[in-house]
Amino acid sequence: MSLPPDTPQGVADALGYLQHHLHELMERQNVFKNNINTTMAALTAQLQQLTQLVANPPLPPVSNTPLPPVSNAPPLPVPSPPVSPPPTQTMRRMCPKLSSPLDFGRERHNGRAFLNSCSLYIRLAPEQFYDKQEKILWALTFFKSGRAAKWSENVFCQEADTGIFPIQTWRDFEQQFWVHFFPVNAEVNTINVLEGISYRQGG
Repeated sequence: MSLPPDTPQGVADALGYLQHHLHELMERQNVFKNNINTTMAALTAQLQQLTQLVANPPLPPVSNTPLPPVSNAPPLPVPSPPVSPPPTQTMRRMCPKLSSPLDFGRERHNGRAFLNSCSLYIRLAPEQFYDKQEKILWALTFFKSGRAAKWSENVFCQEADTGIFPIQTWRDFEQQFWVHFFPVNAEVNTINVLEGISYRQGG
């Protein structure tokens, strides 16, 4: 920009300074615009890449690790919780220790003592016998010698022949035992009967 010849030197210097400063500002503005354009272009490119990734996500990489073999073993059973015993078992009273009857042979004078021992055992421990026949079979296990063993064998032979156990109740067993193994002497028999009545009445 040309100035008139008569322009004062101070004004000319000021104008020159302003022109130079304006030129620098314009250059800075151009650089700033270029930086903005570059930044906008980079942001636009990144936005396009993100848009493509969202629309077409990449597939997961294929693993080369072999799969574990399939087991045909049945599944392990689940442990059951512990079962508490029924109250009838936990509350069972303590029974006195009982002595089994002695083995019985053929002695008639020992017949009452043996029968009393069996009856006493059954009364003190009735839970050990399932039914009446089991009581009879238990008593017969002590018939191990002499005439008693032969009579026990005869009982089982009758069962084998007929298919029916010949002694049905404990009362039947007592009656047959009296016939075969109690004293035959009438006087002794009377004494035994009286002793039995006294025993059942408590003395």
